[in-house]
Amino acid sequence: MTASAFEVSHDVETIPVPQLLELFASAWWAAGRSETETRDLLAGSDVVVSVTDRSSRRLVGFARVLTDRTQLALILDVVAAPDVRGVGIGVMIMDAVLAHPWVSGVRSVELVCQPDLVAFYRRWGFTDEVGQSRLMRRTVRP
Repeated sequence: MTASAFEVSHDVETIPVPQLLELFASAWWAAGRSETETRDLLAGSDVVVSVTDRSSRRLVGFARVLTDRTQLALILDVVAAPDVRGVGIGVMIMDAVLAHPWVSGVRSVELVCQPDLVAFYRRWGFTDEVGQSRLMRRTVRP
């Protein structure tokens, strides 16, 4: 598969929520999200990126961003369908996220990833050396 086999979009209205739920089910952190939660997170996202297989029209990649457009952008839910991992979907997603005008000029772009993906994100200048900062979490629901 080549990059031309896929289409990148920022249009939240064209994201097929049932297919997004399938993508989320393949990622441990997003598995179990409901349709209502997924629709709410789409509505609350400042930037979305979706990648669709041109021939099947199947959603194969997704990410979203929360940003104030000046100081901070937080990239969330970067996920590629398991059967197309390794063909460049993640690269397409990240290139599209970082080129978006609401993200490209932001002072600090941040994301959280698993240790095995640190090298992947380094190609865009991300580092895991963030000084004394620590990720903290408050969970409201189980």
